Amino acid sequence: MPRPMADKNNALRHFYGLHRATAPSPAAKSPCAIPGRRTAHYSSRSRMVGASAIEPQRVDAPLTQSATFLVVTVNDSPDAFRTVRSTIASIDDLAKNVAIRDLGAQFACTVGIGSKVWDRVTNLPRPAELHPFLEVKGKAHTAVSTPGDLLFHIRAERRDLCYEFERQLLEVLGDSVTVADVTVGFRYFDLRDLLGFVDGTANPVGPAVSASVLVAGEDAAAIGGSYIVVQKYVHDMKAWGKLNTEQQEAIIGRRKWDNFELGDADPDKQKSHKSLATVEDEDGNEHEILRDNMPFGSPGSGEFGTYFIGYSRRLWVIEKMLERMFIGNPPGLHDRLLNYSTPLTGSTFFAPSASLLASIDTDDS
Repeated sequence: MPRPMADKNNALRHFYGLHRATAPSPAAKSPCAIPGRRTAHYSSRSRMVGASAIEPQRVDAPLTQSATFLVVTVNDSPDAFRTVRSTIASIDDLAKNVAIRDLGAQFACTVGIGSKVWDRVTNLPRPAELHPFLEVKGKAHTAVSTPGDLLFHIRAERRDLCYEFERQLLEVLGDSVTVADVTVGFRYFDLRDLLGFVDGTANPVGPAVSASVLVAGEDAAAIGGSYIVVQKYVHDMKAWGKLNTEQQEAIIGRRKWDNFELGDADPDKQKSHKSLATVEDEDGNEHEILRDNMPFGSPGSGEFGTYFIGYSRRLWVIEKMLERMFIGNPPGLHDRLLNYSTPLTGSTFFAPSASLLASIDTDDS
């Protein structure tokens, strides 16, 4: 048996990304990507640039029992931006203060910065694709664009750790920010969403994680970072419940009880959610994203939903996915899942590397 101190040191190394073990891989493609969900996995995190190692944020942290998605706007004053810079530059210290209470709880927090405040917060070159969330308006449904300057994706095996980190974070930020949205997610049975389907087998695994999620040499200033898109969907459970199982499966593109993938429709026919959430380039190469969706809601309040969060090396991949879902492919044949799931929010962020976050000049005005 290892000594307790060795266990603690191993956990500390894991928290700071100094040691990553191999975890079981998920299976085939995900059904429910509003737009999809991931299972736990790990990848190599450091990227070498010249003689320096760039350490990404923990965008590939394992799926946990609980998560908080906190979106805030920054108030327009020099003092507010100084506070924000100081807070996110030292986010690892704040995270350590909470994570140390239970090193086995897989605590992690990823920080995303929006287009509107990128320049004033970082004073660094902008990631090439970073821009505000683009509204996608189809004939029947719209992917709305809503305010959001900073995203804090907080997750852990314990709800109390997520709560405590959110409490301390907002105390430090004080009146420098205004909360635009906060959503608390939870794991539901065997990785199912509240619609009853397994949600999360489309994510890249192993070496493909970094290749799909982390910006590389195509944008030198953004190396080791990742684009993030978030949407908060609410479900009409009464209407969904009126469909029989076969109708639900046709919409999702998978069997409900065993997650078996159903065949694709002909190119000019109505496609399932699974097919519309799959994006290929002009050469037929499929581009993956990393999803960390979670159910949220309360039967007592009548709210049932899925919080979509997608990480990608290329923002255009998620934007193309949403275009296919809301406008349709071919146009007019939108994702029928949207007849039962409505997005209330839509925001885009960029999660710079942990190295870049720590280097932000906190004295800038």
